[in-house]
Amino acid sequence: MVRQEAGPGASGTPREFAEAVAAMHAAVLRPELFCEDMPAPQRIAPYASALSADVTLDGEEVGTGRLILLHDPDGNDAWEGTFRCVAYCRCDVDPELAADPMLAHVGWSWLTEALEAHGADVIAESGSVTTVSTECFGGMAEDGASAQVEIRASWTPVLDDGPAAVRAHVEAWGDLLATAAGLEPVPEGVAVMPSRRGQRGNTGR
Repeated sequence: MVRQEAGPGASGTPREFAEAVAAMHAAVLRPELFCEDMPAPQRIAPYASALSADVTLDGEEVGTGRLILLHDPDGNDAWEGTFRCVAYCRCDVDPELAADPMLAHVGWSWLTEALEAHGADVIAESGSVTTVSTECFGGMAEDGASAQVEIRASWTPVLDDGPAAVRAHVEAWGDLLATAAGLEPVPEGVAVMPSRRGQRGNTGR
């Protein structure tokens, strides 16, 4: 039977997974991201924990995403390890940008560069980037054109320094959401000061 153990103190949870989940909750995300727990899938791995996040800019939601951490103590040949991260990101983009044939390559680089910037080493990474464009006609013509980019990815986190290293992967996912949503980068040397809304620890856990 598959067991979902989302909390670090849940009975029967392997210590390694509990520490990884604690690291997920310790991640610091930008104040524009409202992050909270969500139900994890039940049938993919023996243990799973999941986060969801919405990106808000000037009071408007411009993106959403989720990150699932899977754990199989016995290992998984396809993962090449015992942990697996599964990420999803969907954000609004300018319709002209969506028409750029290089957007898919750029979208994937947003993820790889975020992981690299946080020192989050990975193996067996895979994924896809999809662009969706919408043009309205007739009575809906005044709504104008819109476009979104969707990034789906999975990777095996390299945890040579222990499960606490999962935090870097969560923060990289947060940066992916921010970049895809068009948020300005945080200047180098400036600390991220998340708001209460953006801090996982203050969402009622």
